[in-house]
Amino acid sequence: MTIVALISESDSGGVPRPGEISLAHHGVLFLDELPEFERRVLEALREPLETGHIRIARAARRAEFPARFQLVAAMNPCPCGWLGHGNAKCRCTPDQVVRYRGKLSGPLLDRIDLMIEVPAVTEAELTGRAVGESSVTVRERVAAARELQITRQGKPNAALTPDEIEQHCLPDCAGAALLKQALTRLDLSARAYHRILKVARSIADLAGETFIRGPHVAEAIQYRRGLG
Repeated sequence: MTIVALISESDSGGVPRPGEISLAHHGVLFLDELPEFERRVLEALREPLETGHIRIARAARRAEFPARFQLVAAMNPCPCGWLGHGNAKCRCTPDQVVRYRGKLSGPLLDRIDLMIEVPAVTEAELTGRAVGESSVTVRERVAAARELQITRQGKPNAALTPDEIEQHCLPDCAGAALLKQALTRLDLSARAYHRILKVARSIADLAGETFIRGPHVAEAIQYRRGLG
């Protein structure tokens, strides 16, 4: 996918039109093999992830499109995809792994709230019977958490402004101390600080708890260390 297809398309007259980013407005934009996209394509995601809209300039024409979407992306741990697998097939050098992961800039990663490493599925897990919650149960819990957010603040946690975060997402003493340590040790930005608080608030909401406690903050911090 080229940058034109992802951001905007234009006819022969150079008129900007919505691309995949805007077409995913109020939906999900899924990008597989994330580091394989051109760097300029990935960097173009920064504005809509932050503001919920995208500005396009084509010659003398300018346009702005809505682009408030949920970004879901996937990537391999290394260029060959076998790093960390028990079959020892990976032959990538450390430098190759660093260059591969380095295709994702710090400012882009700073705008991604949850980064989760998914290990290879073992044979026992693949052939065994799955045990877990049903999608219906999870959906009901998510719906209840969202309703709680709307009742409390009139919007979902993801849409909270910095001032609203300070009002609705302050953790308890243990959570605040943990977050203070993380800010120093992980060299987190102000953006990361606010995003951790919003994620911690959502974790507490999903658990049906009124206050943000240390475990909620710890889980939110851990989600930002997926590529560490």
